[in-house]
This record gives sequence, C-alpha cells and structure tokens, in this order.
Amino acid sequence: MQVAFGLKAHSGWAALVAVGHQNEDVVLTDRRRIDLVDEAWQKQPYHAAEKLTPTAARDLVARGIDAARRIAIRQLQAAIDRERRHNREPAVCAVLVGNPMPDWSVDQILAVHFRMHKAEGVLFRDVLLHAAAACELRTVAVPQTAPGGDRRLLERIAALGKSAGPPWGRDQKDAALAALIALNRRIESTS
Repeated sequence: MQVAFGLKAHSGWAALVAVGHQNEDVVLTDRRRIDLVDEAWQKQPYHAAEKLTPTAARDLVARGIDAARRIAIRQLQAAIDRERRHNREPAVCAVLVGNPMPDWSVDQILAVHFRMHKAEGVLFRDVLLHAAAACELRTVAVPQTAPGGDRRLLERIAALGKSAGPPWGRDQKDAALAALIALNRRIESTS
C-alpha cells in the first residue's frame, strides 16, 4: 500500500499523519507529534538572536535552522522506516504552507519584531519541505487556507478521527486532509 504523509508545522514541532488507500477505504497508518528542535531557544531562533550583535545573530539563526533541518530529516526518515517495516511504501509528503515571506535578510528580519514571528512561522514549514526532499519523497505544498476539500474527503477525515480516537484535533484533521489531497494527486498522476 502506498501512503502519504501530511505535516502541519508549529514552532518547534509538527503534527504528522500518514494515510493510505486500502481497497476503497482510507486508512490511518500513523499519527504523532514530531519534535523539530533539541533546545528551547531553537523554537524561536530569531527571538533568541534579537539582542546579539549582527554577526552573532546571523550565526545563531543559521545554527537554529541547520539543527531544525537535521532533526526534521531524522524524524521524517524514522516515519518512513516505520511504514516500510509494515510493508507500506511512502509515496508523497504534503506540508501545509502559508503565504510566502519576502526574501528578507536576517538583519532585516531582526529589525522589525513582527518579521521575526513571520520568519519563525515559515522556518518550520520550510524545514519540513526540505526534509521531504532530502528523504526523496515527492513533495506537495498545500496552502493552509486551501484545506476544505470536497464533502467526501471531509467525511473520510471525520471517519478516520472516529476510528483513531483522541487526539484528533484541528492539527490532525488538517494534516490528514493534506495527506489525502497529495495521495489522490499521486494516484491520479499514475493512472
């Protein structure tokens, strides 16, 4: 069975949901929270760098981003390995994304406080996209405002939640919907 991962990022962590098609049914194969940082400051590297000299700030932000990338790859590879141990083949990874951020430098981001919040929001979505590519998964960026989908997809998401039990909140629903969108695109493109 081919499966799709859906990921919804937060500061320092993400909700991961994996789904697949079995016969005509959608099945949930995994759901979990994955951590994307090792140290508390890495959740908000721009905020951590706010009072540093420009050179030290750029270095700290770069170290935070590099750490998040390494951890995201490790976490996604572990999810891929879990699926393969159950004879399921990860085929695609959907990451919920927001509006793109202007191409600001670290110095420009640190100059305006709201930019730090925006940059940190984008950072964890970007590291998830990077991790999916590094793990050689077909990657689909799903606009965060787009999940809604057709009624049948929403009914499938609700049924998945009932069968899975709690927790099945907004994060899991959105990640599952993104995964289903990506999986359906994958199936349609191979048909």
